[in-house]
Amino acid sequence: MNGLPIERAALVERLTAAREWDLAIVGGGATGCGLALDAAARGFSVVLVESHDFAKGTSSRATKLAHGGVRYLAQGDIGLVREALRERAAMLANAPHVAQRLPFVMPGYHWWERGFYGIGLKAYDALAGRRGLGATEWLGSARVRELLPGVQPRGLWGGVKYWDGQFDDARLAVLLARTAAARGALVVNHCAATGLLRDGGRVRGLVVRDAETGQAATLRARCVVNAAGVWVDAVRDMDRDADAPPRSPMVAPSQGVHLVVDRRFLPGSHALLVPKTADGRVLFAVPWLGKTVLGTTDTPREDLAREPAPFADEVEFILREAGRYLAAAPRREDVRSVWVGLRPLVRPSGDEAAAGTDGPAGLSTKTISREHTVAVGRSGLVTVTGGKWTTYRSMAEDVLDRCMAHGLLERRPGGVTERLPLLGSAPGRPLSEPPGEHLYGSEAALLAQLPGATRWLWHDAESGRPGLSEAMVRFAVRYEMAREVEDVLARRSRLLFLDAAQAGALADAVAEIVAEETGRAVDAQPFKELAAQYRRLP
Repeated sequence: MNGLPIERAALVERLTAAREWDLAIVGGGATGCGLALDAAARGFSVVLVESHDFAKGTSSRATKLAHGGVRYLAQGDIGLVREALRERAAMLANAPHVAQRLPFVMPGYHWWERGFYGIGLKAYDALAGRRGLGATEWLGSARVRELLPGVQPRGLWGGVKYWDGQFDDARLAVLLARTAAARGALVVNHCAATGLLRDGGRVRGLVVRDAETGQAATLRARCVVNAAGVWVDAVRDMDRDADAPPRSPMVAPSQGVHLVVDRRFLPGSHALLVPKTADGRVLFAVPWLGKTVLGTTDTPREDLAREPAPFADEVEFILREAGRYLAAAPRREDVRSVWVGLRPLVRPSGDEAAAGTDGPAGLSTKTISREHTVAVGRSGLVTVTGGKWTTYRSMAEDVLDRCMAHGLLERRPGGVTERLPLLGSAPGRPLSEPPGEHLYGSEAALLAQLPGATRWLWHDAESGRPGLSEAMVRFAVRYEMAREVEDVLARRSRLLFLDAAQAGALADAVAEIVAEETGRAVDAQPFKELAAQYRRLP
């Protein structure tokens, strides 16, 4: 896998070969890909299938922060904060080209805020200990204006500076999948689990179907893990008799909306954090890949759309609150892209005990714990949901511990991924800068050898720097398992999330390159329609 192109036909051939796997995973988001890497690194035979693309759902729509959970500290959840701080350090160490530290400034507009929040952030530093990224500082108003050139100066009393992490979520998920494959795992995107293989009331594998060929395959496995994110309940429903009553859902979806505007609204390299807006929510303004990300919201949602749309009041909230803290208030017409992620929060368990499962219950959306749940049913199906991106690695360890405790996998020592560099691991330029070859780390040399390395398809308009080349599209297909225009422009490149109009304009050119690389027809129209949705505000 290292330095070798990935042939789709070879993946499907391995998928259809007769054998028994130690572990079969449903879901190619942060949790599933992290689990595949941990299990493969321990020497288990692993197969992972993802119905769409890696990180297609929630795992590509985060606020891009690898954080220890400052607000969880305020809620008194010290255990979760300690875990997240440990995992933040591991993420930044293992993938420095796509995960780095980021300075934050909390501006204070009341006399008491600087001292109050500063004391809390000093406690945050203390919990981080040797894993800290930098010391918290109390700032005067002049220093706040210097670090946050776009901040609203009226009424500013000062502020607090502290450090946390930032990352490129979709690229990290793909790196996890690729690194797992380099360790021997079979990871296949665009391949759906259509059913569970059951024998005598026990789950013994999966039935899957390849989206490109329509070819079905039966995967026998000693252990099956359901890591389908907000869609875990659909997989759980496969694990019941036809005449059995529906299961109580495990997931209480929560919607988070993000708006992207030009960097001019918040120049510089520091992020802005408002810990408590007028209605008690948190507001971020984060420099990311040459743009500014504004967010987020926390709104209950019952449907599980693959491409959820924002509600009008969510957009208005973000723009209104951003206008209170930025000197130049962003308007609707300034929004370059809007994206929505569904968080798989764990609702209070209903039938977990009745179904013979174990694992902690969750709580309801702002007050629901961000901790994860692992449930093992009578049939042996293991379901993991909840949690957050930063703790994907410890979630994987917890899942494997539970599988081994139930005799589904043989016992093998853990801790193998805490210091396991991902493919391309090398120091990179700050993620606040526009995208480019630096996101490929040590694989930039391989990228430079591909056709079209100097043919640039897109330049960042504000900085004038090149951001997407023909070679990057070819690299996405040959090495990163991209199969569609969306795979390239939404997740291998993040252009859809940075400037949806520009992404839509490139769809035809990217489709031609993907078609040339894959040897099949590639339709650009679905992506053009998706890009139009990412520009549409309610």
